[in-house]
Amino acid sequence: MISKILDNHKLSLLSLALLISSTHISASANGFKFADHNVLLNNAVFQQKVTGKVQSTEGALAGVTIKVRGTSRSTSTGANGEFSIDAKNGDVLIVNYVGYKAQEITVTGPVVNIKLESNNETLEEVVVVGYGIQQKKESLTGALQTVTGGKLRDVTTPAVENMLNGKAAGVFVSPGAGKPGSRGAVVIRGQASINGTTSPLWVIDGVIVGSNPGDINPDDIENLTILKDAASTSIYGSQGANGVVVVTTKKPKVQKMALNFSSKLGFNQLNNGNLEVMNGAELYDYYASFANANEIKFTRWKPELRNDNFDWWKVATKTGFVQNHNISLQGGNETLQSFLSLGYYDEIGAVKGYDYNRYNVRMNTVYKPFSWLSIKPSLSGARRGVDDKQYSTTAMYSNLPWDSPYDEKGNLVPHRYSGWVNTQNTNYLYDLQWNFGENTNYELMGNLDFDIKLTDWLTFSSVNNYRYNTYASSGYTDPRSNGGLSVNGRLTDYRSEYARRYTNQILRFNKTWGKHSVNGILAYEFNDYWSKTLDVYGTGFIPGFEVLDVVQKPERTKGGISEWATQSYLSNANYAYDDRYLAQVSFRRDEASNFGKQFGNFYSVSGGWNVHKESWFNAPWVDNLKLRAAYGTVGNRPNMLYPQYNLYSVSTAAGYNGLPGALIDQIGNQGLTWEETATTGLGVDAAFLNKRVRVNFDWYDKNTKNILFRVPISLMTGASGIWKNIGEMNNRGIELTFGGDIVRNNDWLWSVDVNLGRNKNKLTDIYKTRQPDGTYIARPVITGDPLGIAGSANRILEIGLPVDTYYLPEWAGVNSETGAPMWYKVTRDASGNETGRETTSNYAQATQERIGKASPDVFGGINTFLSYKQFDLAAVFGYSIGGQIYNYARQEYDSDGTYTDRNQMKLQDGWTRWEKPGDNATHPIAKYNNQDKGNSFSSRYLEDGDFFRMRSLTLGYNFNLTRYNIKNIRVFFTGENLFTLTKYSGVDPEIPVREDNGAIVSSTGPGVYPAVRKYMFGVNVSF
Repeated sequence: MISKILDNHKLSLLSLALLISSTHISASANGFKFADHNVLLNNAVFQQKVTGKVQSTEGALAGVTIKVRGTSRSTSTGANGEFSIDAKNGDVLIVNYVGYKAQEITVTGPVVNIKLESNNETLEEVVVVGYGIQQKKESLTGALQTVTGGKLRDVTTPAVENMLNGKAAGVFVSPGAGKPGSRGAVVIRGQASINGTTSPLWVIDGVIVGSNPGDINPDDIENLTILKDAASTSIYGSQGANGVVVVTTKKPKVQKMALNFSSKLGFNQLNNGNLEVMNGAELYDYYASFANANEIKFTRWKPELRNDNFDWWKVATKTGFVQNHNISLQGGNETLQSFLSLGYYDEIGAVKGYDYNRYNVRMNTVYKPFSWLSIKPSLSGARRGVDDKQYSTTAMYSNLPWDSPYDEKGNLVPHRYSGWVNTQNTNYLYDLQWNFGENTNYELMGNLDFDIKLTDWLTFSSVNNYRYNTYASSGYTDPRSNGGLSVNGRLTDYRSEYARRYTNQILRFNKTWGKHSVNGILAYEFNDYWSKTLDVYGTGFIPGFEVLDVVQKPERTKGGISEWATQSYLSNANYAYDDRYLAQVSFRRDEASNFGKQFGNFYSVSGGWNVHKESWFNAPWVDNLKLRAAYGTVGNRPNMLYPQYNLYSVSTAAGYNGLPGALIDQIGNQGLTWEETATTGLGVDAAFLNKRVRVNFDWYDKNTKNILFRVPISLMTGASGIWKNIGEMNNRGIELTFGGDIVRNNDWLWSVDVNLGRNKNKLTDIYKTRQPDGTYIARPVITGDPLGIAGSANRILEIGLPVDTYYLPEWAGVNSETGAPMWYKVTRDASGNETGRETTSNYAQATQERIGKASPDVFGGINTFLSYKQFDLAAVFGYSIGGQIYNYARQEYDSDGTYTDRNQMKLQDGWTRWEKPGDNATHPIAKYNNQDKGNSFSSRYLEDGDFFRMRSLTLGYNFNLTRYNIKNIRVFFTGENLFTLTKYSGVDPEIPVREDNGAIVSSTGPGVYPAVRKYMFGVNVSF
């Protein structure tokens, strides 16, 4: 028997001994016998080399992790999905791969082939937390939130910032206007700077691109991860104080080539909110009600004027058109995978004369010539163009309905037309016969990245990026137009270009032994920037010529070059014990050429506890319960270059008698250092009842010190200010996200998710000024409103108050006996405590008070999704509670007769005009050329900005056409901005940002571009 086994299996003597020792032998009457006559090799207990291949329905899978349970032995699959590991029969192989269901395979022989099933739920549980580090949500110790690309695209816009509105707790988005292509502004966890930028840092596929994402195509985005707390952002050091948005674009996969096409077509309409201006009859009746109507003397003041009613709103608006088309190819084998996409977006504005279009292309490639090497080149480009002959948004509201831009024959009337009531006004339509502007922007971004797998736990990654942008705009002002008459026409030409180089060399480690696992990075990063501008004006030319060659006089020539560079050393490590106890540390050192103190050190420590994984935890209805805590530091720089140096201006103003000269322009401060924000955070993540209920809660406390502020100084020095580190501020708040699947079965799914953020900001220190007695005191600083309009609201920077606190005369209402406007006159003691107040109708006697703030108390979004078989319905709502808006437009359009050269708004519900003694009215007496100062800036025009808005409603249907080799066809209809519930009297409670600098203004000017309501039809097709 033994010789037969030796002949058949050719076992070594050692193997034979092992075989005999492991074979059960029993005694019987017939002597000894084997308990199992079919002795097979695969029952041996000795260790062997197990090989195999891991595949999915779409082909081999590379990078799959395979571990022998209970040991430290692990490996991963190569480019063709093959693996090799030491294991004995009976060992259990644990197989894990992102996006696929985990499997446990018992070894029964030397060859094990494995097929993994896709798991979309698992895919959503893995997030990119910065620098390409991928972690499961359950192993995170920081506060962050991921928004998938599909959830972003419920609104139709080319700007990614606007898509974040209401999607994440604690992320406040001030949207762009309804103007096509306008960008919004994002603030994460409150304003952490005064003069520095408040925009988050944007990172695209591991590349730092700055304070905005540029012209990235939203359809190319796989997901966005918003990093909020120090545990998540400190690895970005001096650029992470305002949070970080990590953009991950769609990556190629090992699969059969797939073709995806999506198309949207629709139209947009202006939504004018609650603001309505008067028609001709209403304006006439308003004038006739003036207390001094007998003083109205203009020629056309006759009852027939009631019938003159030109609609300036109607002439300037129309139904706009929107289209958005995208096509992509994705697939490849184990060696080469590619993703290629093309996109086109075009929007014709609902205010006539404005057309925005953009073309996008992206190609991401992964080439794996060897199992240890992956080369990942990528290229993306965008071309954005604007044709601008836009009608005036200000004239839509302000022009008098009694004045028509056309005469009786339908011809355009000239400026300051004698037939108009307002004979000092210009007819902008007359100029639009000739005048126009246009601009074009080209953006190119290329990467040559590669990964080298040094061992099964150590990888070297290299990220190398070059970004180039060129922008050109031109303007034509005809010699016959109002702006061109005095100079015989003007041509403008502006050019700018910039290049940004970025490289990051990273060592990645990921080691698991027993119940311990450690992963992290060590990296060196370099980033530099170069820009150049040219700005040229020329005047005097023959109408119709559009090139600077024809001008007779070079009116202006300006230009500039800017350069800076930074380098950084950074590290991050994550540790987990048995997936129960989690810890994270990071450290970063930044060095910058454009700053006084050229280096800064930033760090974070954090920990987490997965309570539900404890052996003693016995609550089967709890799927997940994790506690988190974090502390760390990040930084911020000023919004201008080289504030540490004395700078001189060489300009026309500095010259003399035709000779060039130089004047001091900036006084430097060599002692400047980074703003530093230290954040403490606590969080809880939980899921219950088979994940039907989910809750995330975060509390944070952010303290910013060394606030950068341009302190005003005497102009005798030649400069108006000097940059200093002068103060401290605090932001404290909570974030809550909760939701659940109300109905979830084979046919039905109805889920609701709500998020809210609450942030409280206050200034805790500010620079001190010297008093006559030699002591120093921190006095409040009065600043202008970001709106930048003379006569608008003031803000105050004072210890103990939010940095966006309004500082205004306090409105006291209307004198019921005289109808005169009233304000409060407040008296205070030496300590600033109020000792008394009285009303006054003398505006000069009114005292300015600290009244309200711009930022909301609570804001967030509500998302609900309903599906039944192949139908789906989704709705997204947004809300804001507690912030105030300074409605400057009312100073002009609700002026009690002060302004007679512009139209006036109708009174809102609940508003009344004083007419006789005893009236308790909201509005003072109206007079022609009123001089009562009732429309001067005060809290009269400070309004609550509370709102509840339906951002989108989408109904879709999925066709099952697999028999025609079509994976899926989905058709859908979407309505956007369908309604807004608000008492705000203006156009839109979500005030757009300033176009010139992207600042959040929280105040509205006289010419707001209204939000648009969009109706979109779309189709998605996958082959």
